[in-house]
Amino acid sequence: MADRSRRAPAWLEELVRTTPPPVPWRDVARFAVTVPAPLAVALVVGGDAALGAGVFATTGALAATLAPQGGPLRERLRRTAAAVGLGAVGLVAGQYASGGGVLPVVVVALLAAAAALISAVNSALSLGALQLLVYTALASGLVTSLSPAAEVAWFAVGAAWATLGTLVQSATEPGDPDRAAVAAVLTRIAGLLTAVGTEGTDDARRDLTTALNAAYDRVIRTRSLLAGRNRELSELAGVLNAAAPLVEAAVASARAGVHADPHDVTAVHALAAAVTGDRELPADRPPPLDQGPPQRRAVRHGVRLAWAVVGDPEERAEAAVTPPRPSGRERLRDLADRTLGSRDTRDFALRLVLCMSIAEVARQLLPIERPYWVLLTVAIVLKPDFGSVFTRAVQRGAGTLLGVLIGSVLLSFLPRDGWVVVAMAVGAGLLPWARGANFGLFSVFQTPVIILLLDLAVPGGPGLVGARLVDTLIGCAIVLVAGYLIWPQTWRAPLDEALRAATLALDDFVGAAFTGDPTTRRRARRRAYRALTEVQTQLQRRLAEPPPISSRASAWWPVIVQLERTADAVTEAVIAVGQGGRTPDPAQVAVLRRALRELEDDVRAHRPPDDAEIDADGVLAPVAREVDAARRLVRDAAPGRRPETTVPGT
Repeated sequence: MADRSRRAPAWLEELVRTTPPPVPWRDVARFAVTVPAPLAVALVVGGDAALGAGVFATTGALAATLAPQGGPLRERLRRTAAAVGLGAVGLVAGQYASGGGVLPVVVVALLAAAAALISAVNSALSLGALQLLVYTALASGLVTSLSPAAEVAWFAVGAAWATLGTLVQSATEPGDPDRAAVAAVLTRIAGLLTAVGTEGTDDARRDLTTALNAAYDRVIRTRSLLAGRNRELSELAGVLNAAAPLVEAAVASARAGVHADPHDVTAVHALAAAVTGDRELPADRPPPLDQGPPQRRAVRHGVRLAWAVVGDPEERAEAAVTPPRPSGRERLRDLADRTLGSRDTRDFALRLVLCMSIAEVARQLLPIERPYWVLLTVAIVLKPDFGSVFTRAVQRGAGTLLGVLIGSVLLSFLPRDGWVVVAMAVGAGLLPWARGANFGLFSVFQTPVIILLLDLAVPGGPGLVGARLVDTLIGCAIVLVAGYLIWPQTWRAPLDEALRAATLALDDFVGAAFTGDPTTRRRARRRAYRALTEVQTQLQRRLAEPPPISSRASAWWPVIVQLERTADAVTEAVIAVGQGGRTPDPAQVAVLRRALRELEDDVRAHRPPDDAEIDADGVLAPVAREVDAARRLVRDAAPGRRPETTVPGT
């Protein structure tokens, strides 16, 4: 066994980590064809006007090609529309961000504030907000013979061409992403049942939670937003709802260490295959179990419920219960809460405005040849949705260094003709593969593509690539100092808000588990596990930071694991009641909920909880023990105390 004392720090491992991704051949082909095609047409036509049109059409194709990722076609098109629409706004606004004086600084600051608020609305608009800043930066320094209206028009033409490529790829894909998402839930259930009693149980349960989040987002949320009824989505929503008892039973079995009947694991795999259409579901569903541990009987009961729904289209439609569509006032209130009402969003807006303003001042004052690249670097590195700012800044600098070297070689040896298109096609084809690895590798291949494109628009020669590296390093330095080092939040490793949200979601889950109807309980459980997933995501981001941020964040890891164990204990208690256990006393449920709310207050106020233990019996006794353990861990992590660093239960 390797000596752990000789291993690199976790944050350094995260910095240089590259996950070997599978090659997405369909995406590779689409990128290689759609990105350079407009430029190829422009070179065939010839002339400065055609070349300028080809450059802007290629930028539009690049934006629309990078936007869609895995998922249903409607989600891909939504992301494409956001990226292209806000990118076009950036092209127009960038005309007012050129030159010197105060006006460009004000324009850039206002656009940065708007981008930060737009980013908080949803993932599609977050991508669009990035494109708004990227194309504002490009338009502020890219001078061509075209009028602003012509630039936007050719940008839209290139985007339309790339969107056509997305539609063609979607039409030729063998599977339905919606069905695949629902089937993945059943596959993860089978994986959790198989992992019972092994070291992989916790990971299998988290994989199941991730699959549930993805499936509900793709199916039920999409269905609730569609005008009119969509029969296929309704049926898939019914399968997800029908699988809820099976999910609860699988979690309870994993927590209790009770192995499911092997026939049930096989049956769950058969359900997954039937959802995707790979195989027909056998007519005879598994018989009920009258003996054995309650968890095993609950698994069989969940399998039978799901079997009845998957095998009958009418049952699937009947099982689909969509949350009521919120009113306009409720949607506006939610939008305000996620934008101006969110402290995280306001903090990020201040960081982005400060960094973009400094980059704009640097663009005007520093003697650099293509200063808009500084703005571009700041916008890309400071994007909050893709993990650690520190990691992205370092990976961007290192990736650009290698990309600049590649671009320098290409500019030195390639003539300005069709060979440039070939080189761009190769670089573009590598982008979807590199995107699955890490941001640094993505920058390695993205940089030569952009350098080749911009060099055609405004020739600068091989010496320009060295200046491009300097610009990138300046942008990374601005982000690291003005967007990272000087902010107190950076050094506090704030996980408090996510922890408090998870604790309050657990409180709602406890209340719904024993006093609500099955639909209310299912939704409360979903909210609780989604909140715990968000805490895990926030933790992983902060573990990628250097000390003391990563060390402070790791102190909360045992608390997060303990909250997950608490959620599993509630699920186990629900199964126990459903299998004939005594319904808990409402007074004891109230005591548990009060303890969880006090725990949330303790996290918010950074104070240690009291030493009193929760008095509960029956099915609530395991839940009470997990809540007590969480309170002890929060007490250990309070200011002035050295937190434990071991995971509970290991």
